[in-house]
Amino acid sequence: MSLTRDEVAKVSLLARLRFSDEELETLTAHLGQVVEYVRQLEELDTDAVEPMAHVADISNVLVPDEPRSSLDREAALANAPKRDDECYRVPAVLGE
Repeated sequence: MSLTRDEVAKVSLLARLRFSDEELETLTAHLGQVVEYVRQLEELDTDAVEPMAHVADISNVLVPDEPRSSLDREAALANAPKRDDECYRVPAVLGE
């Protein structure tokens, strides 16, 4: 069972896409080929295939999250254009 032109027209309407009659004929043929390929895949026996999250065998490449000391306050404020003893100084946004 392949796709009909009416089914493709209905899907294009739902997707808010407008196609000419010629384009609908082409899309019907192309989408029919895709559906047929998926049907072929359904025939495969996948009982012994382990489910996977990714097709490539990859692992986490991020550096482990380990606690370490942070900058001291003086080093963190060293390049601030305006500051006081404890914080950056910025212009008031909502008023004073």
